[in-house]
Amino acid sequence: MRNLTSTSEFLLLGFSEVQELQILHFFVFLAVYMVTVTSNLIIITAVALDHHLHVPMYFFLMNLAVLDLGSISVTLPKAMANFLLNSRSISYSGCVAQVFCLVLFAGSDFAILTVMAHDRHIAICHPLQYEAIMHKGACIRMAASAWIAGILYATLHTSGTFAITFCSSIINQFFCEVPQLVKLSCSDLYLIEFGILLFSGGLLAGCFIYIIITYMKIFATVLRMPSVQGRKKALSTCLPHLTVVSLLLFTGMFAYVRPPGNTSSEMNVICAVMYAILPPLLNPFIYSMRNREIKTTLLKLTHFGHFTQTSSGKILLLKLG
Repeated sequence: MRNLTSTSEFLLLGFSEVQELQILHFFVFLAVYMVTVTSNLIIITAVALDHHLHVPMYFFLMNLAVLDLGSISVTLPKAMANFLLNSRSISYSGCVAQVFCLVLFAGSDFAILTVMAHDRHIAICHPLQYEAIMHKGACIRMAASAWIAGILYATLHTSGTFAITFCSSIINQFFCEVPQLVKLSCSDLYLIEFGILLFSGGLLAGCFIYIIITYMKIFATVLRMPSVQGRKKALSTCLPHLTVVSLLLFTGMFAYVRPPGNTSSEMNVICAVMYAILPPLLNPFIYSMRNREIKTTLLKLTHFGHFTQTSSGKILLLKLG
């Protein structure tokens, strides 16, 4: 088998050879991309402009929205361009950049979700110490640490992946995915990246175990609350985060915890859509669906006027004549 380490491009998985179907795929991906970008930008704008949302929970939510926006922008635009150009190619440097950015956003995403679990734990289990622990400086350091961890994690993965000697340029996926690239190896260097993948699995398992333990403490505290209203309010702030973590967990398991023999292209695409597209698409809706503060801010942003707060806490829209 010939050495393709110096190849100038890779060939990605094509959805169809029929031009009409490729155009259809383009419009489907475009619709998904536009909805995802718009919804995440709305979350970012709402948190940035409304000072009522300048609290740790929404600060981390804004970081999560930025990461979701970045992760889907790494994969879908290139796939859509290939659909329009009837092409399957991606340059070697483009593949390197795609792997780096995907791992960066995914790693930082897990770190931010772990930090958000810590935030909910302090808010519910130690409310009197919340402001002292989760002050502005601490939140910035936590978010910065998540991003830095993602950068280091991405550097490690990308270096390990592209140190491999490739004996094929055909990637069985519509973007440059690390496990699919490892399958193209024809040297023992793939063991390095395989070891990194095992290490990554351990880190992710550690994050999930921390989140589970954190929520066990949260639920124990909530059950001791004397007020039913207080219990509902506490759980309502945790439900979106738990839903997002569960979505990420189950889509990741669906993608990677599969029988070894099941390697069809169709299944690879379905798995990739499950874990690479669904979470960024659904996360903004999950966080805004039952969140009164975000709904109120969105109402402000979508109406031309100014708002006054009544003594009962209701928002009145005063339209300008």
